[in-house]
Amino acid sequence: MLRGFSGSGDTADAPAAARQAVAASSNVTRDDDVQLALFLLYACFYGSLDGIPAEAEWDTALIETRAVLEAAFEAELRDTVPVPEAPEARARDVAKALFDLTSADSGPSLSRYFAKRATEEQAREFLMQKSIYTLREADPHSWAIPRLRGGAKAALVEIQADEYGGGRPDRVHATIYAKTMRGAGLDDTYGAYLDDAPAITLASHNMMSMFGLNRRLVGAIVGHLAAFEMTSAIPNRLYGDGFRRLGYDEEVTDYFDEHVEADAVHEQIAGRDMAGALAEDRPELLADIMFGAAACLTVDGWMGEHMLESWTEGRSSLRAGGAS
Repeated sequence: MLRGFSGSGDTADAPAAARQAVAASSNVTRDDDVQLALFLLYACFYGSLDGIPAEAEWDTALIETRAVLEAAFEAELRDTVPVPEAPEARARDVAKALFDLTSADSGPSLSRYFAKRATEEQAREFLMQKSIYTLREADPHSWAIPRLRGGAKAALVEIQADEYGGGRPDRVHATIYAKTMRGAGLDDTYGAYLDDAPAITLASHNMMSMFGLNRRLVGAIVGHLAAFEMTSAIPNRLYGDGFRRLGYDEEVTDYFDEHVEADAVHEQIAGRDMAGALAEDRPELLADIMFGAAACLTVDGWMGEHMLESWTEGRSSLRAGGAS
């Protein structure tokens, strides 16, 4: 439908089909069809996939379709994500609450497994799934920039400037990750492994897009980024160690090593200067800041659990059942 899009007549039945899909699904977060459809609808706004005409971005039937899928996805997240009690709307209290939240997880660690036990095939699967977000790294959070003001906006732009290379095209994080893909013998074309990605991997990216594209959810995307940055440095060090153990050189490990240093700085900016400043400026967004942070940890945790469970049970984590 999207690749052959030529006008609204092509999409008139899409909203009804979305309602049927949602009604038939017992878990939209893990529903391959729902998450793939939502991913493709977001791709209209990013311009991230070749073959989807720009005119599809504002097709009213597709926007209605997206709203149907988003409503079900958001409602399920709000029902299932455990959100801690909100602190006082002061920067220092918000930062502390976020650091407490992100340090509380004691479950199985995908990064620790990867550092010590991941096989060559599992490493490739990891890169393939991670490419769904990382070849567009930072873009979902950048939707928040025009929705913020003051200190929160300045802090977000400071973080994003680093994500986009600080003026150096070769240091854009998505570009460094593309180099990692090539170094591991994988295709660095965005979306090359879309058909291999299970629903939970798409859901992680779709959640960011939903938070970022909806102005009413600006608190959630800020909370998401805060948690994302606060939980990045140590896992990336372990992923880098895992690739070194498997014999890969700097061409592959550069991306992970870059994030060990960068995100150790970003977590401080994200917690107090961005999320904390936003809560002080707009206290009505505090609940969504905490929800976004908790949703980041929960959904990415589900994604990690899926990979870890698949590998420890001796099977592929990919939707198609094996790497292409």
